[in-house]
Amino acid sequence: MTDTLRPPLAVAETATAADTPKKLTRSIGVVGGTLLTLSCVTPASSLFVIVPELFSSLGTFTAMSIAIGALICIAVAFCYSELGTLVPSAGGEYAMVGTLAGRFAGWLVFIQSLIVVMIVPSLIAIGTADYLAPIVHVDARWAGAAVMIAATVAGLLDLRANAWITGIFLVLEVIAAGVVAFLGFGHAERGAGSLFHGSVVADGATSAVGLGAIVAAMGTALFVTQGFSTAIYLSEELENPRRNVARTVLWTLALSVVVIILPVVAITLGAPDLAALSAGNISDLVTGWSNSAVGTFISLCVALAIINAGIVMVIQNSRVLFASGRDKAWPEPVNRAFGTLNRFSAPWVSTLAVGVPGAVLCFVPQDQLTNITGVAVTALYLLVAVAALFSRRGHHKHAPAWRQPLWPVLPVLLTVGLVYLLTQLDVTALAWTGGLTAAASLYWLFYLRPRQADRWVITLPEDEQL
Repeated sequence: MTDTLRPPLAVAETATAADTPKKLTRSIGVVGGTLLTLSCVTPASSLFVIVPELFSSLGTFTAMSIAIGALICIAVAFCYSELGTLVPSAGGEYAMVGTLAGRFAGWLVFIQSLIVVMIVPSLIAIGTADYLAPIVHVDARWAGAAVMIAATVAGLLDLRANAWITGIFLVLEVIAAGVVAFLGFGHAERGAGSLFHGSVVADGATSAVGLGAIVAAMGTALFVTQGFSTAIYLSEELENPRRNVARTVLWTLALSVVVIILPVVAITLGAPDLAALSAGNISDLVTGWSNSAVGTFISLCVALAIINAGIVMVIQNSRVLFASGRDKAWPEPVNRAFGTLNRFSAPWVSTLAVGVPGAVLCFVPQDQLTNITGVAVTALYLLVAVAALFSRRGHHKHAPAWRQPLWPVLPVLLTVGLVYLLTQLDVTALAWTGGLTAAASLYWLFYLRPRQADRWVITLPEDEQL
């Protein structure tokens, strides 16, 4: 913890030009960053994949649970916005936490993010086959692998081009969500008061939804809008990051909540009966409100949303490996490889290191991977919340940055809540994640710590805009 208050070093101060990877190019503004980040949230896939689980457990209280989850996410977004402007690095969470709370804490965060980096893209991609079913039937594993390969190829292109590609896909999925909202409101069967009186059908019987059910489903509700943190991974490529990182994070959260919650309200009001609502089959509801052609269109838009998410995740995750190479986390040949940029200024080795294993993981049973990811993400958010408590000490107290309101109350509340949530997660997943973290700690103890002068030196690139 002795390096907690040390100012981040510029790349030029830590190595010579010959052995320092080139810095990423600042090529996107708030609009491009928001398009990329909102694509990582994938509102259409959240609406069609995650929300049905909430309908089955919460019924008419689903919109309420998402609204509560959004309020919690605001506190998380505030932490990310402040730390992301203090430490605008492609390393994301590990650079923020390592700079503010010490290099070992940053290493622990990096390990959690690395677990997420390697697992989440395949978990998203493997769902493509379900939504391609109206036109073609393919094995889910092969469909997921194909999506990962396509996302990897796209990740090797210029970031500005990727912002346009993902922006086009994003427009299609927002149109799909808009169609669902239009049809639901147009076929309303109940009044707005039903949103505040929770009822659900389970095993053919109607029952009231209590506070306990909402709390139990809150983890799922939080993940509906998860993904806004992608903005901090793009902070080295955002123009004027001190201002635009926070804007991108908060705009993404606000837009994703609107895009998701409006169709959820419309579905709640427009479902023909409570049993149909609780079944959570949104495609069937859309077909019932219109026809099979519209239902097919919606399914294809969801498939595109998943592909879109794959592209953005590969872009985001490759930047984590790029930054780890620049910060000398590995033996020197690996550092040089991860830091290599192609003619589009994309870290091509890091992109392949994320995309190719992601394609292979599509053939691995997914349930345990999902649980492990849940543990890693919770631990990641917890460490970010703790680091936010260090954001106004020493050098960082007077540094130019966006500052969150209600500090330190919000980080403290987040820390307590996330600790509790961590204790409620799958025991086997906790053991696997704990084992990986313990192994990484040994790597820190025996390789990185004895070489602190030239290994795991968390840096920020020199930039006159900072």
